Amino acid sequence: MERTLPTILIDGERDLGRGLNWSELWRHRELLYFLTWRDIALRYKQTALGVLWAIIYPLLSVGIFSLFFGRVAKLPSDGIPYPLFSFSGLLIWIYFANTVGRCSSSLVGNANMINKVYFPRLLLPVAAIFPGVVDFGIAACLLIGGMLFYGAIPSPAALIQIPLILLGTTGLSLGLGMFLGAVNVRYRDVNNGLSFLMQMWMFATPVVYPISLIREEYRIFAALNPMVGYVEAFRSALFNQAIDWNLFAVSAVITVVSLVVGTRYFIRVEKSFADIV
Repeated sequence: MERTLPTILIDGERDLGRGLNWSELWRHRELLYFLTWRDIALRYKQTALGVLWAIIYPLLSVGIFSLFFGRVAKLPSDGIPYPLFSFSGLLIWIYFANTVGRCSSSLVGNANMINKVYFPRLLLPVAAIFPGVVDFGIAACLLIGGMLFYGAIPSPAALIQIPLILLGTTGLSLGLGMFLGAVNVRYRDVNNGLSFLMQMWMFATPVVYPISLIREEYRIFAALNPMVGYVEAFRSALFNQAIDWNLFAVSAVITVVSLVVGTRYFIRVEKSFADIV
C-alpha cells in the first residue's frame, strides 16, 4: 500500500497578512529548545574560564566604577553601599545590552541555516534570549553574596517584583532585537552602530549614578529611556525602597510598542531573509 506523505504549503503573503502564526511556533518548540541549548553551549565552548566570564566582566566593571565614581567623584548612592548600587544597575543593564546584541546578530549568524531549511525565523532571536538569562543568573549569585556581606536582605515582595521587572526588560530586548536583527540582514553595519549606541545608552541610564541627580522637571524626559524605569525598579526592589511605578509604567508602554513594531517589521521582511542574508 502506497504511503501518502503530508504536504506543507508555505505561503509568505498569507502569513504576512495574518501576523504571527502561533500554531506554527508551537509545532517548532523542540527546535527552539535545541537552538537555545546550542547557543548556550557555544558561548562557553573552548574557553579557558568558561562561565566565569559571566562574573569577570561585571566584577571588574564594578571595581572600576566604585573607584572612580564612588571614591574619586563621590557620587551619591541613595544610602546603598556603592559597590552594590553599581552592581545592581550594571547587572540588569548587561543582561539588556547583551540580549539586544545577540538577538540583532542571530539571523546573520545563522545564514547557512536560513538558506537551507524552512522554519519560523522568529525562533532565532527568541532563542538568543536564553544565554543572557544564564549569564544573569550566574552574576546574580555574586550580587546575592555581596548583599549578604553588607547585610542587605530584600523583602518578600521582591520575589514578585523582580521577575516582573526582568520580564519587561526581556520584552524590550526582544522587541529591539527583532527589529535590529531584521535590519541587520540588509545593512551589516548595524552591529557596529549598536556597540556605540549601547555605550552611550548606558551613561544615559542611572546605572552608576542615582536618578535623584536628575532634576525633578527633567525626569519626564529621562523616563522616555525605557531602561531608566527598569533599572530603578530593579534596584529599588532589591534594597527595599519604594518603586516609582510611574517610571515603570512608561517603560512598560514603550516595551509593548517595541514588541509590536519589532514583530510586525520582522514578519513583513521575513520572506526576503533567505535571498539577502
